Amino acid sequence: MTARVGVITFPGTLDDVDAARAVRLSGAEAVSLWHADADLKGVDAVIVPGGFSYGDYLRAGAIARFAPVMGEVIRGAQGGLPVLGICNGFQVLCESGLLPGALTRNENLHFICRDQWLTVASNATAWSSRYEPNAEILVPLKSGEGRFQAPQKVLDELEGEGRVVFRYSGENPNGSQNSIAGITSANGRVVGLMPHPEHATEALTGPSDDGLGMFLSLLDSLVSA
Repeated sequence: MTARVGVITFPGTLDDVDAARAVRLSGAEAVSLWHADADLKGVDAVIVPGGFSYGDYLRAGAIARFAPVMGEVIRGAQGGLPVLGICNGFQVLCESGLLPGALTRNENLHFICRDQWLTVASNATAWSSRYEPNAEILVPLKSGEGRFQAPQKVLDELEGEGRVVFRYSGENPNGSQNSIAGITSANGRVVGLMPHPEHATEALTGPSDDGLGMFLSLLDSLVSA
């Protein structure tokens, strides 16, 4: 049976089409979920894509956290549903309490748009198992509020429990603590990252096809579940 992956669209979402395309390239079926839906339509996993949900008014991700669909995502994640938050989606997951910490203004206060090397710090998640430990992958980064911050106790927990999934390689582009680019929940089912793997699924259209590994990893996790 073909896996069904829901991709949420909020008012202001920009990257839902590319996320859905990445899902299809991996061999799964992409299912559109609207922000006002209080039904996940029986999907096997959910992607919260990038963009500017509700215009990023108030605070990035703060309004989207209260969308009807997110209530269902939170309940699903608590039951083990795999969830991926990309860029603004990462912000939404932090606002929702599914992931710890917060994403704040970049250290230099400028919007960053560039191809970025990442180091795979953990392949023990539903979204990163296809990668070798410490592999280097190249994906686009485009964000103004991508600086990951958390209290020292939370950072210690993330590091001690192996819950940092991706780190920025070389120069830290936005001042994120510990060069953190992505993290996971304690059970490894919920992952959030600032860079955009959905924009790196084919060498013809992106800087690499390195991002496709995240979507293939999901299929592996669903088969083995």
